[in-house]
Amino acid sequence: MFIKVQAGRTMAPPRSGASSENTMPTLHLEMLPGRTVEQKRAFVREVTRATAETLACPPESVDILISEVPRDGWAKAGKLMADA
Repeated sequence: MFIKVQAGRTMAPPRSGASSENTMPTLHLEMLPGRTVEQKRAFVREVTRATAETLACPPESVDILISEVPRDGWAKAGKLMADA
């Protein structure tokens, strides 16, 4: 699984010298197919909880995008996962 976290939208227009604490996170999760909807629900619930707690932001501000990459589109150590 690959997780990429980036600054997302802002809660308010940035002010001169404003800190980044108003910037809300967007998490991009990439994984191989095969997880159930129930597993994804549980995963995003816990990732949202941990993100909100760690970054001191409301859970409603956390966006998560899940991309499922087919085994023939993911390689590790020079080999396609489909060939593993």
